[in-house]
Amino acid sequence: MARHCGRNQWLGGTGSNMSANQKMMTMGVIVGNRGFFPDHLAKSGREEILRALKTAGMEVVALDPKESKYGAVETREESRRCAELFKSNRERIDGIIVTLPNFGEERAIADTLRLADLRVPVLIQATPDDPKKMTIASRRDSFCGKMSACNNLRQYGIPYSITTLHTESPDSAEFAKDLEWFAGVCRVVKGFRNLRVGAIGARPAAFNTVRYSEKILESQGISIETLDLSEVLGRIERMKDSDDHAQAKLAAIKNYVDASSVPAPALLKMAKLGAVVDQWMAATEVTISAVQCWTSIEENLGVVPCTVMSMMSNELLSSACEVDICGVLGMHALQLASGAPSALLDWNNNYGSDPNKAVCFHCSNLPKHFFRSVKMDFQEIIAGTVGKENTFGTCVGLIKPERMSFARFSTDDTSGKMRGYVGEGRFTDDPLNTFGGAGVVEIPQLQKLLHFICERGFEHHVAANLSTVASAVHEASTRYLGWDMYYHGRDNGAC
Repeated sequence: MARHCGRNQWLGGTGSNMSANQKMMTMGVIVGNRGFFPDHLAKSGREEILRALKTAGMEVVALDPKESKYGAVETREESRRCAELFKSNRERIDGIIVTLPNFGEERAIADTLRLADLRVPVLIQATPDDPKKMTIASRRDSFCGKMSACNNLRQYGIPYSITTLHTESPDSAEFAKDLEWFAGVCRVVKGFRNLRVGAIGARPAAFNTVRYSEKILESQGISIETLDLSEVLGRIERMKDSDDHAQAKLAAIKNYVDASSVPAPALLKMAKLGAVVDQWMAATEVTISAVQCWTSIEENLGVVPCTVMSMMSNELLSSACEVDICGVLGMHALQLASGAPSALLDWNNNYGSDPNKAVCFHCSNLPKHFFRSVKMDFQEIIAGTVGKENTFGTCVGLIKPERMSFARFSTDDTSGKMRGYVGEGRFTDDPLNTFGGAGVVEIPQLQKLLHFICERGFEHHVAANLSTVASAVHEASTRYLGWDMYYHGRDNGAC
């Protein structure tokens, strides 16, 4: 099974372990029991795991002690009963935790999961023995039973995750951290199930690098909903300046970022663009989006969409530029795992001669969450082509120094599979005199990562998140989604 690096931190530097916008998690619980081991441990073990989940702010679906002995699962009948309970709560359950307060009946555990067929992440936890209580009356043997449970799940073809330590008490700090990590895994898996992504506009002609396969994504349960820019521009043209949606978006923009140096007509255009996109996403049940920018919107509308996209990402509705659909999937995965906004960045420049540092940059549409301070300005790169007056709307500032996770997904059209990479580093407070949204990132063995990106032909875009959740994204994408992923820092022995 996987070794998990960086699991013990959640939202690095944010001071919170879950966004207020995320719903309470619900876990199904299977309490293992085997009769010729002390079964009173099943009773106390059930109470301990339920208490731990309550402390973590999670809801629970589990057999009641009236429905089986101590609410545990041991017989075929109890497996069937627990599976029916899980199936009746299919829409609520985000993941399943198997707790082993004693050796546990491995067949009953595997049968329960097979019969329920929820296809959600599964975490196996085993409670440690006390060396002072190794008599027949209180010996657990969970250490051994965990191996048998995992062996059976492997035989049944049921994917599962394991705790950092082989045995962990439900009330331990180690298990609390693993529970946070597992919640992130569950959110990523659930968030990619039946996901609908908006492709707003055509891929810019100069960006072959962001090509992708809709058919491969569809095979993974990810659907792409397209919207031509002509429709967006037409709806904006027909929208009155006094439109309630446009005026509400205008107020939101002014409240979101300092736009005091931006002409009023440009702000109104941005507001109309935001209102149109919001309405379309709601009508089509699209969760995240990727938008054409370079340079059609500037030439035909006279603004850049950066602030509108920044606001969406800041509200956990990730939005990527240059119609980088796979890029926004990376943003979405990191956001689901952490509960914090993600950004899409370029691996853009070296930083002096330090081989482990680089400049990450975009023009930018980074969410406000990323910045030390931010203001709205014009897009200096495109301004030379289409004129400054047509490029207002960028969010400009330096990225705040914090721990970060990065991710990139791609469709590998030659193999018909999804692939990608994840890892962690930190944004530094190194000085940087540039425009747009940018920061200096430090990543151990960065040169190996850059060689990997180039040798495997990955894109120059990467999703970033101010958190340490690479392990959760890797676990979700490999073990449960079945994607081919490289974990920088673990797969190259840099943990």
